[in-house]
Amino acid sequence: MNWSYFTTFAVISSILWITGALIAWKKRNVQIAGIFTGLGLLVFFTFIIGLWISYKQPPMRTMGETRLWYSFFLSLVGLLTYIRWHYKWLLGFSTTMSIVFITINILKPEIHNRTLMPALQSPWFAPHVTVYMFAYALLGAATLVAIYLLWFNHTKDKDKKMLMCDNLVQFGVSFLTLGLLSGAVWAKGAWGHYWSWDPKETWAAITWFTYLFYIHYRLIHPKEYRFALYILLLAFILLQVCWWGINFLPSARGISVHSYG
Repeated sequence: MNWSYFTTFAVISSILWITGALIAWKKRNVQIAGIFTGLGLLVFFTFIIGLWISYKQPPMRTMGETRLWYSFFLSLVGLLTYIRWHYKWLLGFSTTMSIVFITINILKPEIHNRTLMPALQSPWFAPHVTVYMFAYALLGAATLVAIYLLWFNHTKDKDKKMLMCDNLVQFGVSFLTLGLLSGAVWAKGAWGHYWSWDPKETWAAITWFTYLFYIHYRLIHPKEYRFALYILLLAFILLQVCWWGINFLPSARGISVHSYG
């Protein structure tokens, strides 16, 4: 398996995801919508596994490869939240965002190398990146809910939607914390220290504290929605800086060991 097959798998997955989202939107049939979305996930994951076997390593090194996981997990989170809370618009949004990342990969293919640098040849590599991508997908879904509540929701059932938002953030931060901890253990083995305030690590800490601030603010001020949602949007912007934005920061160029190659 190689990237020349990506477009075929991506198109099939996208068609299945769009079909599931349309069924959820028009017919509100959770079971059928779930089947189509699940089949799309299966097809997409088949490509990921094929790359993994072909490369003899997890496809997680480059921005293009991490987009694969983000598309997969974002669609998965959209499906799980739709099954749990039956919000059809969230499944549609997650499907749209997954397809956006897929389109970026098709229009701007990355250069992939099967040889990992020595620091990445670690048993912590796969779990570290996987939990981070899942955390990003959960927090991305929470951001979609925040945008909906701030500018598109005109009903009075905000308490229920805010609860969904809080649950997504709490689960997301849990996986984000696992990512930080596993990264620290990995760094100790690779570079001899748990934390060095590398630009990536610095922005990861800033992002983590901002999400914690959101959680604590919600506990202290459960009825003050708008400010909490703006905090959530800020946290997601910081997350983007942490994920890929550092590659464009002067302080990280040629210095950060976390820059994607």
